[in-house]
Amino acid sequence: MREFSLPALYEVPADGNLTDLIRRNAAQHPDVAVVGRKVDGQWQDVSATQFLAEVRAAAKGLIASGVQPGDRVGLMSRTRYEWTLLDFAIWSAGAITVPVYETSSAEQIQWILSDSGAVACVVETTGHETSVESIRDSLPALKNLWRIEGGDAIKQLTTAGADVSDALVDERSSLANADSPATIVYTSGTTGRPKGCVLSHRSFFAECGNAVARLKPIFGTGEASILLFLPEAHVFGRLVEIAAVLAPIKLGHVGDIKTLTDELASFRPTLVLGVPRVFEKVFNAARAKAQADGKGKIFDKAVDTAIAYSQALDTASGPSLGLRIKHKIFDRLVFSKLRAVLGGRATHAISGGAPLGARLGHFYRGIGFTVLEGYGLTESCAATTFNPWDRQKIGTVGQPMPGTVVRIADDGEVLLHGDHLFTEYWNNPAATAEALSDGWFHTGDVGTLDEDGYLTITGRKKEILVTAGGKNVAPAVIEDRIRAHALVAECMVVGDGRPFVGALVTIDEEFLPRWLAEHGKPAGTTAAELREDPDLLAAIQEAVDDGNAAVSRAESVRKFRILPSQFTEDSGHVTPSLKLKRNVVAKDFAADIEAIYQR
Repeated sequence: MREFSLPALYEVPADGNLTDLIRRNAAQHPDVAVVGRKVDGQWQDVSATQFLAEVRAAAKGLIASGVQPGDRVGLMSRTRYEWTLLDFAIWSAGAITVPVYETSSAEQIQWILSDSGAVACVVETTGHETSVESIRDSLPALKNLWRIEGGDAIKQLTTAGADVSDALVDERSSLANADSPATIVYTSGTTGRPKGCVLSHRSFFAECGNAVARLKPIFGTGEASILLFLPEAHVFGRLVEIAAVLAPIKLGHVGDIKTLTDELASFRPTLVLGVPRVFEKVFNAARAKAQADGKGKIFDKAVDTAIAYSQALDTASGPSLGLRIKHKIFDRLVFSKLRAVLGGRATHAISGGAPLGARLGHFYRGIGFTVLEGYGLTESCAATTFNPWDRQKIGTVGQPMPGTVVRIADDGEVLLHGDHLFTEYWNNPAATAEALSDGWFHTGDVGTLDEDGYLTITGRKKEILVTAGGKNVAPAVIEDRIRAHALVAECMVVGDGRPFVGALVTIDEEFLPRWLAEHGKPAGTTAAELREDPDLLAAIQEAVDDGNAAVSRAESVRKFRILPSQFTEDSGHVTPSLKLKRNVVAKDFAADIEAIYQR
């Protein structure tokens, strides 16, 4: 058993709650822009004073509509300004926010709103409203439903609360203490019904306060800003929201990931927080464009230079003179253009949700855009470890959050302890008792700690495969390497009880048209029509070969099968946070798995 901890850098308030942050900002930085809001295609600054006023007005409307202290209020929307506004308004009314993914089905919505006992819900679109109305008979506690788009929820709440006094809002805002529930986040779960993870105000204070303190040079003040494009229904998105308010630095919102490149260029954040797939797509798109423009060889040389430069930074002597000269040349030709795609001002990004991979980590650091990997779960209020800005170890998920402890159990499981942890699963004492033992949260993940306390995640306890030859295989290692290929959307390793390891692979439908054009294939050809195409098979074999380079021969993928379509949330094969539902995939594609092992 091994464990590591770092002293806390932020003192969690003995009392008080997250609404204190917006009152503090208005008092100490009244004219500072704390939010950037998109209006008629243009970014407009919202000052700390204005934001507080809008939050209070919406909170008055909730109070006037009958929301009581401790009530749960559902919030179903894409990431947008109103999400953050309503989150703080719900807390200011003394209530608890219950996020619902905007992609959720009626059945999922019904479970979350009924299990939490939500008395009200704010949705974004007419479609969302229709979904909630279709199940309203099964939600006896739900009294109010507001819609943002077309229904103007904020205006309705402001009008409804016109007669509510400031004193009553102040009273409601002060009712919750640090240990009161702030939110119930339903874990998307790869099996069974989602569990309601109760996170307190203390959890967010400990999480965001220590993160901002440890990363202060890149959070900064004044002109610093973050563009939030992660779902705010996901705990990582909430970390970004609250950390920005706590710092404080300006927060912008992007609801459609398809417009991300344009929004990065117009908002120009100084810090980016995302998931590996975003950084993979930026890299793959840049490489594909270079190849299409006849500059593929130059781009590949630039990539090799960036990686070599980053790797040399970890040596005692640093980059050689020749490497520094090459790096300077490619910075002008390639790297500066890539940084411009990411907004042009950011020097750092924080990545979580899945491993980024050492090669891509070195590439980004080599171009002057350092991606700091972290690790966490809903139960740990997002990040529980992350790479410090000044002592990064690429390939690891960093050191424990200051004020927390990471322990590796005898069987390799990662255990966590600290104020940032959840308090319970809502209405589920049995699951709570199973996950929390003597103050330690059992993550279900397997990992190692090095001598400096840097954590490396090697897999999931329940996802470890054991081949017929008795070899234990952690799927994540090779899956992440294969998935990094531009053509690969998703990869799932199989082989439990089988003679060798195989893989199911799906094709990235966004990248496929470009690949078709480059290889002389008819436009519009689908992945289903290309499953046995020699050129596509060869391309995927390259991805598999790269993945195999990271593992032993006994763990390597011997055969793979290309599937006719991508795994999506609508197909039921991934969760809203894009985690594979392995049991569902295995069931639905049982015939393809059997085909891998046919002689």
